[in-house]
Amino acid sequence: MGRGKLRIYLGAAPGVGKTYAMLSEAHRRIERGTDCVVGFVEHHNRPRTEVMLHGLETIERRELEHRGAMFTEMDVDAVLARRPAVALVDELAHTNVPGSRNAKRWQDVEELLQAGIDVVSTVNIQHLESLGDVVETITGVRQRETVPDEIVRRADQIELVDMSPQALRRRMAHGNIYKPDKVDAALSNYFRPGNLTALRELALLWVADRVDEYLQEYRGEHNIRTTWQARERIVVGLTGGPEGRTLIRRAARLAEKGAGGEVLAVYIAASDGLTSASPNELAVQRTLVEDLGGTFHHVIGDDVSDALLEFARGVNATQIVLGVSRRKPWQYLFGPGVSASVARESGPDLDVHLVTHDAAAKGRGLPMARGARLGRGRIIRGWITGVVGPALLTLLLSQVVPEIGLANDMLLFLTLTVAAALLGGLLPALASVAVGSLLLNYFFTPPLHQLTISDPRNIVAIVIFVGVAVSVASVVDLAARRTHQAARLRAESETLSFLAGSVLRGEDSLEALLERLRETFGMESVALLERTSEVDPWVCAGAAGADPLGRPEDADVDMPIGENMALALSGRVLPAEDRRVLGAFAAQAAVVLDRQRLLSQAEEARRLAEGNRIRTALLAAVSHDLRTPLAGIKASVSSLRSDDVEWTEEDRAELLEGIEEGADRLAHLIGNLLDMSRLNTGTVVPLIRETDLDEVVPMALRGVPEDSVELDIPETLPMVAVDRGLLERAVANIVENAVKYSPDGQPVVVTASVLHHRVELRIVDRGSGVPDGAKDRIFEPFQRHGDAPRGAGVGLGLAVARGFTEAIGGTLTAEDTPGGGLTMVLTLPTAGGATPVTPELPTSAVS
Repeated sequence: MGRGKLRIYLGAAPGVGKTYAMLSEAHRRIERGTDCVVGFVEHHNRPRTEVMLHGLETIERRELEHRGAMFTEMDVDAVLARRPAVALVDELAHTNVPGSRNAKRWQDVEELLQAGIDVVSTVNIQHLESLGDVVETITGVRQRETVPDEIVRRADQIELVDMSPQALRRRMAHGNIYKPDKVDAALSNYFRPGNLTALRELALLWVADRVDEYLQEYRGEHNIRTTWQARERIVVGLTGGPEGRTLIRRAARLAEKGAGGEVLAVYIAASDGLTSASPNELAVQRTLVEDLGGTFHHVIGDDVSDALLEFARGVNATQIVLGVSRRKPWQYLFGPGVSASVARESGPDLDVHLVTHDAAAKGRGLPMARGARLGRGRIIRGWITGVVGPALLTLLLSQVVPEIGLANDMLLFLTLTVAAALLGGLLPALASVAVGSLLLNYFFTPPLHQLTISDPRNIVAIVIFVGVAVSVASVVDLAARRTHQAARLRAESETLSFLAGSVLRGEDSLEALLERLRETFGMESVALLERTSEVDPWVCAGAAGADPLGRPEDADVDMPIGENMALALSGRVLPAEDRRVLGAFAAQAAVVLDRQRLLSQAEEARRLAEGNRIRTALLAAVSHDLRTPLAGIKASVSSLRSDDVEWTEEDRAELLEGIEEGADRLAHLIGNLLDMSRLNTGTVVPLIRETDLDEVVPMALRGVPEDSVELDIPETLPMVAVDRGLLERAVANIVENAVKYSPDGQPVVVTASVLHHRVELRIVDRGSGVPDGAKDRIFEPFQRHGDAPRGAGVGLGLAVARGFTEAIGGTLTAEDTPGGGLTMVLTLPTAGGATPVTPELPTSAVS
């Protein structure tokens, strides 16, 4: 019995129609004769979704009791007993009620798949575990129910269910998703246009990456080496020279011409040391390509042309951008160059662009002796020179110039031996010595055509020839090996320098580091494994490449990191000299993993500390600032209800005035607390309108005594583009704060003026003022300046005022008043400098 197939409808946001699409698929399959049942579908009382359930066989749900309430969950045993061909299971990320068969619904789905039942399910993009932090940053809501990304990635089919933010908000407003009493709150919170747009982009990018994985997997399974131009991927070949910046910019312009174009800059560190790159220039080029939205890759290759083409085909690139060679014309005697080789070997599937630049044809130095592992072609040429060369030289000397002397003959044979050593190393040179000495003896040393020597001087000459030839070959081979070692060390130092640079830049992406490791050594996959103890199983902390390994024992190369951590690489066996660099990568991977966890813990600690500070401040406010007006109200009410005291009309009026004053203070404190809560949760949605300041500011002064404020708002001021309700609340808080700190007999002055495309509203008091170092702190929540009395408020007035001001596109700053005091400067955009926004909700929903 084979494993069932999983099809997932992935929603960009709640309400886009995942469940509806799943039920539509079920009806199509039933029409084709497929045995399809509903294992669990939640219609959320949406009429159109509920109608789609008609005609579908539904498995009875299992009832469970939890904390005195009854809940229903999918009955996995009933579905397994029914054994349909296809089961519909909604909400893959759902957490089951305690006491269920499995803790999560995706585990229920795994059981059905193992039993050979095909499953069609749904999940929203915000429920993917890897996107939890991103979604919380965007929406301010932490998703408690998540599903591991790997579960969704393993699905046989993933279909994106998408809808534009405007269309989804219209569906919401029409009551097609939530009940009418929840629509306003949903539209002003989670379903804001910015949130929906960001979630939609997350879903599109995630699905695009999954499609890319499918494509790479298919190409690998079918051993497809040609490029499929499904997406423009442009590889830029860098040499570390000054022309790299020009190439990167040209590639970025090419990528912009095609939708979804991608730029990959790659530097091939040739182990034969042909190119001397500037680390500083490479760092600049890396920064440039990343600023332009591309990626930088560092690869080691014996042959630059082959390595570049291998990399390009490995990433399914469609174009390669190279610079015109910096060689002078005579330097092409040493070879065609990288550009020409890549263009010749690219084939019809890769377009090669040669870009001119200022450094073209200005020279790049002579090619240095190649000391890498000698290639097969070069070794063959060495053997031909060492074995065939002496025979051809013998034919030439015996037929063309027969009488040049034994000494000259030996020098010519010695030249061939040196050439064989330079080309093929020690063994071809020794073969040249052996063949040359025999040919010298047989054809040029008397008696001719015999392997004997009559003249002792010729014996000495032959011996000297052999000795000199062997010595020269040994020296040349030693120099080649030393050059090889130096080139390898230089390549290692470049890699280590690049790795150290990533540490200094503070890069903390483990996946990016492992991908760089995989590319550097040309491996198929790299996995960072860890375990808590020697008896526990290995767990993958990070991976790169296809099919990462789960145990170090299965790897072609494993690198231990401490006692309970290891790198597992698959693809090929690395030579021993590469393990030094591999060890550096392993140590860096461990550091990056620790850094990620420490950053996560630090962020969690910061959130806890901030929450603790807020709770402490709220407790203080509730325990004192809110209790004080309540105590006054209760005392006045108790006095009025007392039967043993006869109150005069004046006393009653005073007590009632105290009750009203305490109620007003209480309402003001609670209003500020609620406003601060709205600002912290991001639920303040301004409705911008063209407004006259002389209509808004007087309304904001109703809460202060008439003689405490002097108002000076010129009628000639331009209209401002603001939310009237938010501006009124902000001005009211600022003025009340100024009146509170102004001395008796010194009214607060409120004036306005125009400055370019902004209007400045200035609230001036003559109080004690605020030191420069505290001017920013007074806008923080729960801050009181100086010796303000405890009953003066919870310290939220200015924080709320700044939050509302910034929400409507303005700024609020504090300045010193000339002669003493504090001036609050509220800057607002004029109607001519901002486009009014047409709201989708009534003003009462947010103001």
